[in-house]
Amino acid sequence: MAAAGHGVEAVVFDYGEVISLPPSAEDRTALERLAGGSAEEFWSAYWAERRAYDAGISGDEYWRRVADRLGAAWDSAARQALWAVDVGSWLHVRPESTALLERLADRGVRLALLSNAPFDIAGALRHSPVLARFEELFFSADLGRCKPDPQVYRHILDRLGTPPERTAFVDDREENILAAKELGIVAHHYAGTADLEAFLADLVGSPA
Repeated sequence: MAAAGHGVEAVVFDYGEVISLPPSAEDRTALERLAGGSAEEFWSAYWAERRAYDAGISGDEYWRRVADRLGAAWDSAARQALWAVDVGSWLHVRPESTALLERLADRGVRLALLSNAPFDIAGALRHSPVLARFEELFFSADLGRCKPDPQVYRHILDRLGTPPERTAFVDDREENILAAKELGIVAHHYAGTADLEAFLADLVGSPA
């Protein structure tokens, strides 16, 4: 439960680049090498199909779509290699964020995750030691829709049983923050752990 004297009952965190680190330069280089061709064209194709991947298409379908955009003829082994590096690249976490999560959990703050993530990454994160103390894990692939769709936020409020004004949400993307605020959720645009700690101190007391 939230700390006495404060109004927020649950804190919902985004995963990518809030709890996790961004993919490393080494991982990005590995993907570019496996893909071949222009790095710029690869990343354009990668992101163009990412929302569909986050919303529930399979990893095989995702990499086939990326290949089609590039005019590449990747066989199943090549798609497997790209898939493996990509999934692994999103599993590295920020030590300062995970330490903060531990302190919040130790104080009894209800924690939940809301991430735009495909089934492949969601499956790994369900077994993540960092997320083991989270009450709920919500992934876009399971929901069939992505943030900032308002239905995503309504779903988590229903599942958590908390009104929006007693629910905090932390994300690194402005469009996701604005959508949450439209529903009355207390939202914070993540720009670093120090700012996040100050935001949370006002809502649930100091997490230190």
